[in-house]
Amino acid sequence: MTRLCLVVCLGLGLVSAFADSDGFEQQRLRHWHQWRGPLGTGEAPFARPPLTWDEKTHIQWKTPIPGRGASTPIVWGDRVFVLTAVDTGRQADPKDLPKVDPGFEVKTRPPTTYHQFLVLCLDRRTGRVLWQQLATEEVPHEGHHETHSYAAFSPTTDGQSLYVSFGSRGLYCYDLDGRLLWKRRLGLMHTRYGWGEGASPAVHRGTLVVNWDHEGDSFIVALDATSGDIRWKVDRPGEPSSWATPLIVDHQGRPQVVVNGARKVRGYDLATGRVLWECGGQTINVIPSPVRLDDLVICMSGYRGSFAAAIPLSASGDVTDRPSWRYDRGTPYVPSPVLANGRLWFTQGNTGLLSCLEGRTGKVVLDRERVPGLLSVYASPVAAGDRIYLTGRDGRTIVIKQGDRLEVLASNRVGEGVDASPALVGNQLFLRGERHLFAIAEE
Repeated sequence: MTRLCLVVCLGLGLVSAFADSDGFEQQRLRHWHQWRGPLGTGEAPFARPPLTWDEKTHIQWKTPIPGRGASTPIVWGDRVFVLTAVDTGRQADPKDLPKVDPGFEVKTRPPTTYHQFLVLCLDRRTGRVLWQQLATEEVPHEGHHETHSYAAFSPTTDGQSLYVSFGSRGLYCYDLDGRLLWKRRLGLMHTRYGWGEGASPAVHRGTLVVNWDHEGDSFIVALDATSGDIRWKVDRPGEPSSWATPLIVDHQGRPQVVVNGARKVRGYDLATGRVLWECGGQTINVIPSPVRLDDLVICMSGYRGSFAAAIPLSASGDVTDRPSWRYDRGTPYVPSPVLANGRLWFTQGNTGLLSCLEGRTGKVVLDRERVPGLLSVYASPVAAGDRIYLTGRDGRTIVIKQGDRLEVLASNRVGEGVDASPALVGNQLFLRGERHLFAIAEE
């Protein structure tokens, strides 16, 4: 594939970003190319976002985003990519409505109107929409939780192409100028109680991985990133609905796909799909994504219980009874943890109770301390420098200092609710609110 050279403005300098695999690995640390950022941990090692802002101060730009979505924007070079779903209000003819499978228990009602599933690309400096593509327009077969949306998947990029999932509405691959390269359907997902979908895709050196845990026959699938052809597909028997994005890591020369799940977290060989190891003990409704610390991978869940465990990437077989360490209180439900400077930071359930553990040992640094002003939380925390940024559903972001005690540095608002996790690149913090995408930066 032709190599693509992008000259991008990052912070105060210019960096040449080559989209071949070597250049991508070198430059990704200065971008936010996927859900949970360059390292998959929520930390941006080269970012220096502002400490303070409000509705009038340090808002570099804010751009209205039509429709509704909770996916985190991603940033590559001078472009920002974000997904949304727009209810057109156009009623479908009853004969054209999707057939609802009565075998699945639901607590939501599917819509009867057509929805547009949109991909937007914005100029990182100005917030101007550079292009917009309609992936598909159709009536969803299932509803979603009142706090959820039909655009909860974050896109990802390898510097050459943009990979987009709308779950049951399909996978789409675009070049960075918005030209559709391929698309593929994987079927219909039937989520627990009809609460909605949301596990983002992950890409690694030419392979795109999608996890498909639902109330039907669950599976994980690897596709050729260039063509969309399926390389392998492996069943995940007994795994109910989950919303955890796969984590792809290189370990001792062999890439692994780590997938959190309600029954077990598993490590798969990226080349073949073979299960390398597995570990049980999670709660149901698994949402937090795994994070890697050196030769360990750490997984959490926190709905109707608490679970955290660190598993060696060199493990084999069932290691349920022999993880490196295990922890059983204060773990998150919707947010994923952030790993920064060897420490895990996370909130209990969807609340503002903050904990911190030493990542290597599980030793407690902070145990469920109340963060002033942080109430209900869906967004995952992020880290830059010596700071942790925690965003609540009311749009307030509390900034704390990394340390052995809870030290609040700032409390900031943008004037609208926020469920999506922030993205940090250069001197900017990107925050997707209910109605706008904000770029927050000091002048």
